[in-house]
Amino acid sequence: MSEQNGIGTTPVLTIDGGLATVRLNRPRQLNKLTAVDLASLSETFAKVNADPSIRVLVLTGTGRAFSAGYDLGDIAARIDNVEGARATTASPSFETVCDELERLGPPTICMLNGGVYGGATDLALTCDFRIGVDTCEMFMPAARLGLHYYKGGMTRFVTRLGLGAAKKLFLTARKIGAREMLEIGYLDEIVPAERLAGRVEELVATIAGNAPLAIRGMKRSLNEIARNQLDAAAADQRHDESLIGAELREGSAAFAAKRSPRF
Repeated sequence: MSEQNGIGTTPVLTIDGGLATVRLNRPRQLNKLTAVDLASLSETFAKVNADPSIRVLVLTGTGRAFSAGYDLGDIAARIDNVEGARATTASPSFETVCDELERLGPPTICMLNGGVYGGATDLALTCDFRIGVDTCEMFMPAARLGLHYYKGGMTRFVTRLGLGAAKKLFLTARKIGAREMLEIGYLDEIVPAERLAGRVEELVATIAGNAPLAIRGMKRSLNEIARNQLDAAAADQRHDESLIGAELREGSAAFAAKRSPRF
């Protein structure tokens, strides 16, 4: 984690038991993401993915916004910044980082503490669940900037929200509020700010109480099905292995004994 001119740090990772929390941490810039931040996120996601004890990842932001997306000013700033210049060649692209988060093994929850803008709308969409405050908003300005969005992000919007919602967001570049975000399926729930952390904790507990290997496998299959890219042989293998696995034995025993399973 590195300080940069007093304007925050790279994303902060905390691990508490089976919960990993990643917090975007540049509140003075509405958590805009630089090339250095992308490199940090990529490393963080790899670390989380390699830890089988982590059951759930929560992604959130510091301050009044979730994230303002990629910092376009960073392109110019990197020229005079040694650390940033290094990140230009070493850091992954925004699309790559979003894809890495989508492919993460454990389920992911985006805790939208405020507005989500630009590329950050895709970063949040990669998560399996999105719970936002009732005052949040979103804005996809690509058309207004003259930017043709990357194909992975557009594919995600279409497969997760539908073509109509994707066109509304990309082609109008119109800002929408929490209620409309819920209606188009971008948000799973909206809650008052004082209920946000508690509601996310409830969802974390629910997911963490289920069988982790089964969850990781089904998450992968569901995402592949959504993109019409299902690896049927791999899905069949995961199914077959689960039939003789320890998770099914424990789950069946717990069901018969009318107790909570201990995975």
